[in-house]
Amino acid sequence: MTANPSKMPRVGKVYLVGAGPGDPDLLTLRAARLLMSASLVVHDGLVDPAILAMARPTAKLVSVAKARSRHTMKQEDINALLVREALAGNDVVRLKGGDPFVFGRGGEEAEACHASGVPVEVVPGISSALGASAAAQIPLTHRDHASIVSFVAGQCKGLSEQDWSGLAGKGRTLVIFMGIATAAQISEKLIADGLAPDVPVAIIEKATRSDMRVLRSPLAGLAHLVESQKVQSPALIVIGSVAADHDSADNTIRALALEAMQ
Repeated sequence: MTANPSKMPRVGKVYLVGAGPGDPDLLTLRAARLLMSASLVVHDGLVDPAILAMARPTAKLVSVAKARSRHTMKQEDINALLVREALAGNDVVRLKGGDPFVFGRGGEEAEACHASGVPVEVVPGISSALGASAAAQIPLTHRDHASIVSFVAGQCKGLSEQDWSGLAGKGRTLVIFMGIATAAQISEKLIADGLAPDVPVAIIEKATRSDMRVLRSPLAGLAHLVESQKVQSPALIVIGSVAADHDSADNTIRALALEAMQ
């Protein structure tokens, strides 16, 4: 006997939505429309409150914030939450900072949904690397400085064992996500791999937001800069000659090389 399709339980859809680097004006139209119509929004902790405020008043907002060594919800539980809500017939907006597929674990969530028969739509967002560097007016590529860009995660398993040689240096730009907590290890690692201690570094904190800061130092002073300026996430690290100080904006803090290296 064939089941009546009209009596089959409805399966909801999961939307993996990129929230961009922070400023609500940088959301895609698709992202904004989904957010304003969603009944359930599962969001990361670093999504700007101004973006969450765009959700309709009756929407249920579920935070799955993650911090170093302290997760509101493990990734496996987030996957299960998305699947469970969709199988219950609910459409879910999974809101992520930047782009869902650039260090956002969106691929894992999509795989979990597909394995359970839950349809998924990915709504790309402006990657934090692109949005932050543009807001700071740091060109990741430049004919005179860099024709190669590499993205790496600064907070991951086996960081010290990874080989980053060749990712930064002449003609290259290295962009590090989630690297504030491991800034000391990152600078030591890159210098040990052969990068010059005086290579320019820029930290872009709270990019595109009203309290954005751009902090600069040589590579050897990276850890000192993070500590002395009390840098907080979300923040991105850009390493290479493109990060040299060409901006006189008031929100730029310049760190003297001598002080930073002490």
